[in-house]
Amino acid sequence: MTEPVVTRFAPSPTGFLHIGGARTALFNWLFARKHGGKMLLRIEDTDRERSTDAAIKAILEGLEWLGIQWDDQTVYQFARAARHREVAEQLLADGKAYRCYASAEELAQMREAAKAEGRAIRYDGRWRDRDPSEAPAGVKPVIRLRAPQTGETVIEDQVQGRVVWQNENLDDLVLLRSDGNPTYMLAVVVDDHDMGVTHVIRGDDHLINAARQKHIYDAMGWRVPVMAHIPLIHGPDGSKLSKRHGALGVEAYRERGYLPAALRNYLVRLGWSHGDQEIFSTEEMIREFDLPAIGRSAARFDFAKLENINGHYIRSSDDRTLLAAFEDVLQFDPNGASIRAKLNDATRAQLLAAMPGLKERAKTIVELIDSANFIFADRPLALEPKAAAVLTPETRKLIGELRSALEAVDPWSAETAEAAMRTFAEARNLKLGGIAQPLRVALTGRTTSPGIFDVLAVLGRQTCLDRLQDQAVAS
Repeated sequence: MTEPVVTRFAPSPTGFLHIGGARTALFNWLFARKHGGKMLLRIEDTDRERSTDAAIKAILEGLEWLGIQWDDQTVYQFARAARHREVAEQLLADGKAYRCYASAEELAQMREAAKAEGRAIRYDGRWRDRDPSEAPAGVKPVIRLRAPQTGETVIEDQVQGRVVWQNENLDDLVLLRSDGNPTYMLAVVVDDHDMGVTHVIRGDDHLINAARQKHIYDAMGWRVPVMAHIPLIHGPDGSKLSKRHGALGVEAYRERGYLPAALRNYLVRLGWSHGDQEIFSTEEMIREFDLPAIGRSAARFDFAKLENINGHYIRSSDDRTLLAAFEDVLQFDPNGASIRAKLNDATRAQLLAAMPGLKERAKTIVELIDSANFIFADRPLALEPKAAAVLTPETRKLIGELRSALEAVDPWSAETAEAAMRTFAEARNLKLGGIAQPLRVALTGRTTSPGIFDVLAVLGRQTCLDRLQDQAVAS
């Protein structure tokens, strides 16, 4: 490519950064990075009634959490309204736009007539060539583009291929509303041109907009950016993505314990592929990503696959990274106050010691937090129903005897505790497994945990002896 690549991500701040928007941002970012270019961020906040500061904050924080860094200053579309009006007035002065005085009633009649006749609903151009002196008194006009009425509009889309529209089916779109505010169509084109955008990568729900926006580019004599319209994301059943499928804000995935690197990896594979490769480092994504490799059919969201990828990233992460993720996710857990209150240098050290065992089983950080609960549990331990069934009078007696054997262990470690348990089991002609499960229940309150010797080492001598005492003397 002879000129620097400039892409843009342009969300509307009317809600959270949803998963489809996150993927669009990722594709823009990867393409720009691959070609040594820039990805710009534009907040399309022209819908003043629905745009909120909370949504803007969610978008910015969601991108930052995902590790998608945009270049230059964030552009806010509403702040550029004067520039948008300037372009509309220029088109008007050049005869490439005109004032339309059609009333709301007339437009409604056009729609009803089109419906009745089975035609596409479009403006009929009644003010296209009329003299403005015929304008009714007191009516504020809109400004419409004088779009081509014959021939074809063609977009050579990097994903969809060659897309053709007959101009007779495309009407004269509104550039400025009667209150003087620019429309989305005009604002997008002016902003993309002024920001030097070379590639527009967005959802294919904008494909029809590409034809209309090309008319504005052509009228201004501006070069049209390269277009790439990516298919939307559907649920596993092929239906429109809903909340039950995963149509959630990026912050919800953060709160549910997905790692940003795992979510990036999952998103890049939603509609794009590089052979059969499933796991990509960021460097590999940047190197291999390209637009023609994006499929034309809708991608299907699959929570199970996301969980598997997230589990891979958890197992592959270093323990301190997981500790930071543990604390990040914990802040969103309504039941996490007791753990947060107990986080200190000592319990963080215990978490780090337990992490190799914890991360082998967890598919999310939420699961990891849950399985680490034994570190923070209060005495006496609350026993899960299945765990309580393990502690029979016989096993409680066994725990009391085992406690006496472990009390003599010094120094305390996984290895010395294991040696003492094996000696204890052999002396009583017991299998180690028959001792390990009651011990696990007495120490964690559950039937599953990291390796029992790791649990002993992580909890430390005194905590283990205290918890065993609780269960050994319980009736």
